Amino acid sequence: MRYISTRGQAPSLSFLDAMMTGLARDGGLYVPETVPQMNHAEIAALAGLPYEEIAFRVMWPYLGGTFAEDEFRGLIASAYASFGHAARAPLVQLGPNHFLLELFHGPTLAFKDFAMQLIGQMMQAALAKSGERITIVGATSGDTGSAAMEAFRGLSNVDVFILYPHGRVSEVQRRQMTTPSEANVHAISIDGDFDDAQARVKDMFNDLAFRDGVRLAGVNSINWARVLAQVVYYFSSAVSLGAPHRAVSFTVPTGNFGDIFAGNIARQMGLPIEKLVIATNQNDILDRAMKSGAYVTDGVKPSISPSMDIQVSSNFERVLFDAYGRDGAAVAALMAELAAGGFTISQGALQMLQSAFASGRCDEDETRATIRTTFAETGEILCPHSAVGVKVAADHLGATPMITLATAHPAKFPDAVEAAMGMRPALPERMADLFERPERVTRLPNDLAALQAHIRERIAN
Repeated sequence: MRYISTRGQAPSLSFLDAMMTGLARDGGLYVPETVPQMNHAEIAALAGLPYEEIAFRVMWPYLGGTFAEDEFRGLIASAYASFGHAARAPLVQLGPNHFLLELFHGPTLAFKDFAMQLIGQMMQAALAKSGERITIVGATSGDTGSAAMEAFRGLSNVDVFILYPHGRVSEVQRRQMTTPSEANVHAISIDGDFDDAQARVKDMFNDLAFRDGVRLAGVNSINWARVLAQVVYYFSSAVSLGAPHRAVSFTVPTGNFGDIFAGNIARQMGLPIEKLVIATNQNDILDRAMKSGAYVTDGVKPSISPSMDIQVSSNFERVLFDAYGRDGAAVAALMAELAAGGFTISQGALQMLQSAFASGRCDEDETRATIRTTFAETGEILCPHSAVGVKVAADHLGATPMITLATAHPAKFPDAVEAAMGMRPALPERMADLFERPERVTRLPNDLAALQAHIRERIAN
């Protein structure tokens, strides 16, 4: 199994090298050269299995011998041992043919834990064998950062630096990043929005001297291993509702496109997915692009669902690569246009995208109303991102079961939830002292040189 860049100019890599590298040296994102297939019988055989066994069977064909079978099973078991629900990703019924996939039972209460906990285990195992040390730099709109810190804190061969937009994450999200006491994890609050933070991380990867000098690695959703780990819960939830004997649909609240791209991979592998619905908040560039073909940035508007406050959706590049017939030069040209403000998707590529995905948006008032009515009708408390998904899913319900991804615990966004429904969701008991823990954070300007100097200095110390 080899991995190739969406821009066509970087060398193909093994799974291990693609995971440790993150962003390709030509600025592209790694994708598998071919997508492994699961037949009807193999998918049917997943029914009733523990989540960990489903994870092994879905991911194993992608690893290309990186780990021995027993070793990989052990890494999976360690990754999910700290989750607070035996099912790992349980389904809750909201209404006729509408189900909620709870992805917030991990240690940092967000779907990012499914990938980050496993990547932490895999990277630690690989580094223990090689004796190397790496520097992980990531950007977060709220959840990736805390998940990365939780996965890597205290490891002797990894330094972690997480950039988040100052004042644009919830207090719980911020404290999850600023309160870990381990010396190898570092929170950086930068002046700007998530797109600025993400752009500076990409700049660091594209500065090859800096990249090589600090042994840079990435754990944002630009990392293929992140996407792969998220493919698993599409399979686990679909077989719970009767797949492959019947089709299912999914609605995914997304800003950076990684989570729904994982669903697209699941479908390419053979999972019978009828609809993949992109749900956006008021920062609706993905919905606009899907409907008009124009991917044009117009500034990030802060919202009550801040993890989706994104205009430059990194993983959209991966699906464009497929839509343009895996033409790396065409994708590179589009990304160059995006740097200048936007691009227009060709008619053929747009038709392919529209045949693969539906989309919708949910504004602030609709988000609050969905939180309020869902609790009144079902007793389920939604975080604002999950509420965006539930509202958009309601516009796409039909005869096929719809699974909406609940991407975070409501207690991560207590102010927004309380304003919507008059009740403040409590943190789980294991995090009850979060607001009493001392914070440790550095605020820096949106400046590449300042960020690089800070990282070099902290590594040296």
